[in-house]
Amino acid sequence: MKNLLLIIFITIIGLASCKTAPPVDAIKQARTDDSLITIFLSNNPLIKAVKDSSGLYYQVTKEGTGAYATENSTVTVNYKGKLISGPPFDAANGFSSPLSNLVRAWQIGIPRVKAGGSILLIAPSALGYGSANLGPIPANSILVFDIDVIAVK
Repeated sequence: MKNLLLIIFITIIGLASCKTAPPVDAIKQARTDDSLITIFLSNNPLIKAVKDSSGLYYQVTKEGTGAYATENSTVTVNYKGKLISGPPFDAANGFSSPLSNLVRAWQIGIPRVKAGGSILLIAPSALGYGSANLGPIPANSILVFDIDVIAVK
């Protein structure tokens, strides 16, 4: 009986300590992201990004001469990622992964440039990490990626 009470007590304490993020209104968040991206682009007139129907903004900065990636490709890239507000959160050289394992913004953007090319992605939060808090990346963050596509397999 003592063990049963202990289990019930621990379960109640565990459930009470769970914090859930408030639900995000996806349409409202998309509008907010788009507005912030538009302001970012107006403050950075050298960026001539195009908006995809998904909400992703991208600019091919170097076309490349190799193959285009497909959803079944493995890509090797050099990249830098930062928040739209400026602070970098990640960078890597020679990073390799199946395209299908990457954030949605990359799945949409990388196939727009050939191997040997470069692309700038400005990703609304829904195409990045959404409402998740991931270390240096706060929930609902707009992300900016500079990506050099080294190889497509």
